[in-house]
Amino acid sequence: MQVILANIMAIYRRELQSYFASPLAYSIASVFWIISGLMFVYILLDPQQGLIAQVAFRDQQLGANAPPVDLPYTFQQLFLGNVMSSLALFVLPMLSMGLYAEERKRGTLELLATSPITNWSVAVGKLLGALTFFIFMIAPLWLYQAIAFSSSTPPVQPTVPLMGFLALILLAASVLSLGMFISSLTDSTLLAAIFTFVLIMSLWILDLIGKSISGPVGAALTHLSLLTHFSILVQGILDTSSIILFASYIILGVFLTAQSVDTFRFQRS
Repeated sequence: MQVILANIMAIYRRELQSYFASPLAYSIASVFWIISGLMFVYILLDPQQGLIAQVAFRDQQLGANAPPVDLPYTFQQLFLGNVMSSLALFVLPMLSMGLYAEERKRGTLELLATSPITNWSVAVGKLLGALTFFIFMIAPLWLYQAIAFSSSTPPVQPTVPLMGFLALILLAASVLSLGMFISSLTDSTLLAAIFTFVLIMSLWILDLIGKSISGPVGAALTHLSLLTHFSILVQGILDTSSIILFASYIILGVFLTAQSVDTFRFQRS
């Protein structure tokens, strides 16, 4: 077990260093920070359309008869549930596209496939490296939200924002795991990004397809939707079935990646 963990950590450090040494990764992070920061300010502080302005205008119109509004909860639904999830669907395929495609292009995948390190260890290490870089990208957003929520009256339960960001991390891990598998099938990073985006969009809209189909088939499709379970966790609900589904997608991606690399090794031998 110690050898396996040491191998995973070696691949993890190697992959993480490659992200922090990549101008493309910093470019992706910069665009991500700019767009998410602008949307954060717009949703919360815009003078006309911002949530604070809308609630203040409503209170002026209705006065004491205005029903209470859970502003932090509403903000989290809009920012994490809508904006950040949509933005992540574009960013994550770009983070996963080179996990194995670059190895194929450089000719180092055969070395990895024939090394003493198991394919599972390599896949887990690469996934953890990509996920750590994504957590690095969303860390400032968590800080912004924590500062905003600290001014809320009554105070926001800390489990609500933590559950929202846990949902975002689980979504990212699922997408990166499946994207890693697609990256292992081609030496083109562009194709890997495109096919990952198509696959994730298909899993994202299963909720809409499932709702249009009655019976157990529709219920099954809805249950497999990433959108359905992400929305549940963003609401601050600790739903074990949602966590199990995300874990299943993560394990499936790692398993398929290991099998893909094993097939590549068999073909070369």
